[in-house]
Amino acid sequence: MSRNLTAALVDDLRARIVDGRIAPGERLPSESSLIAEHGVSRTVVREAVARLQAEGLVHTRRGSGSFALTPPAASAPAGRPVRTLRDRRSLLAFRTGVESEAAALAATARDEQQLARMEESLLRTEQDADHPAAALEHDFEFHRTVAEASHNPYYVDALTGLGPAMITMPPRRLDGAAGTGGGRTARVLAEHRAVLDAIRAGDPLAASAAMRLHLANSLWRLEAEAGSPVRRTTAPSEG
Repeated sequence: MSRNLTAALVDDLRARIVDGRIAPGERLPSESSLIAEHGVSRTVVREAVARLQAEGLVHTRRGSGSFALTPPAASAPAGRPVRTLRDRRSLLAFRTGVESEAAALAATARDEQQLARMEESLLRTEQDADHPAAALEHDFEFHRTVAEASHNPYYVDALTGLGPAMITMPPRRLDGAAGTGGGRTARVLAEHRAVLDAIRAGDPLAASAAMRLHLANSLWRLEAEAGSPVRRTTAPSEG
């Protein structure tokens, strides 16, 4: 019976995270709330949270509770979910090919409205540096706008299909007090700025290189956060 109760709770919480009722970075309901809501024991709640951790949907911080992470994309390349470190590596490799070319095309095809939207996404990302769910949405919006500025609908379809889940939210973004996300966000913003500046200048080679460097650094950060850093092949763009 306990196993069935655990499975039911896992299904309910998973559905809430995947459909966005519990947003990335948002705290899950407390143990006492889940016990009262579902009529289960503390053991059932802890087992359910442990399963969600194993799926990569939840991160628990001692003394603060459990938080939702970015759910797997509903429509990833070839229909594959994005859950493991290996999946993330493969996704970044896919994005590097797609987004570097999209940035190059955007440098010659973008319009002023799209440049303004990219600028706005950078501003909002900076403002929401300590709010992971919001910062993630702004980060994704920047990349999607670059794809739109290419004026090739297939690039837009590829990124829209991936959704915000293509942006990695490392668990350590949730591991400290307000202000701890600022350093990482500043580095990402500097890389986004380099992409935007090259697109605004109408330089396709520089735009492609800036996007490629940004995604290479994203892979480096992913590996470092997973405890297995890879050697950088190029100088980082952050100061």
